[in-house]
Amino acid sequence: MKVFLTGGTGFIGRPLTRQLLARGWSVTALVRRPDAAEAREVAAMGATLAPGSVTDPGSMGGPMEGSDIVIHNAGVYEFGLSAEGRRKMWEANVEGTSKVLGLASDLGVGRIVHVSSIVATGPTPPGLVADESYERTVPPAGPYEASKARADEIAREYQRHGAPVIIVCPAGVNGPGDHAGLGHLMRMYLRGFLPPLLFASNGTRAEVHLEDCAEAIALAAEKGTIGERYILSGGVMSHGEMIALWRRAPGGLPYLGDLPRPLAWLTCALAEPIQRLLGLPAALNREFLAAAYEHWAYSGAKAERELGARFRPVEQVVLDTLWAEHALLKGKKA
Repeated sequence: MKVFLTGGTGFIGRPLTRQLLARGWSVTALVRRPDAAEAREVAAMGATLAPGSVTDPGSMGGPMEGSDIVIHNAGVYEFGLSAEGRRKMWEANVEGTSKVLGLASDLGVGRIVHVSSIVATGPTPPGLVADESYERTVPPAGPYEASKARADEIAREYQRHGAPVIIVCPAGVNGPGDHAGLGHLMRMYLRGFLPPLLFASNGTRAEVHLEDCAEAIALAAEKGTIGERYILSGGVMSHGEMIALWRRAPGGLPYLGDLPRPLAWLTCALAEPIQRLLGLPAALNREFLAAAYEHWAYSGAKAERELGARFRPVEQVVLDTLWAEHALLKGKKA
């Protein structure tokens, strides 16, 4: 089986590459910089590197031609970006999706997997754990959410027109090295300087472990039903419950409760430029704050039932990530 993969050097992409190669498949990974450490890591696994970009069909045509499967996993996942950062994110997430899926369809690729997100269909009402039939009820609240929603719409449009597209929607992906907001906050806690007053402890989010997510994407490529979508989730947890689990490891100050929402908004507004000035990821930002107050409750039952995916329980997702990050930190200190 010949696979063309975008986003193979990313957080999800590297374990996904391992999963695909473990099946004995030939993997060609599209990379912007073949000399980057992540690209060299993917090449060392046994993948073939193809220099190019998802926004440049000319760079993809040759390497993609003759593929049995195309997996479109590339994308920018970041909150609190500058105007230029938001423009580049839209190019990658939306225009890139259109170009990858369009080229794969034109080349007659038999199976096309689009890696979407639960963010694409939006927050859920309190008390509801949604499945694949759930449709967005509110407009996207920020640039990242808007880009994922539009990319998901493009993939659905291809499905409706008969393209052999399968959509997978990971929940919040947890694992060591997570570059999302909660990943940064976890590392802040482990380093001993997570503030004792945070926000949105009652907000909820479905979570999936990085390795389970990668395996489920490979399973969707292998035996997912064309025209279907699959949510990848190990369960739902509140942010307060998550922070309580973090406290099983030594780290930051005890969690004293939530800031009032207006004060939390002001804190994030002030923190954004300071973090950028210091060259740090904008872990505390207003876009992340808005999402944190919502409920993102989704079930992975269909993927478990139809794909044979195995999702560890959400508590284990958090603890496995916590202790892996703790081990990495201790290793760096040593």
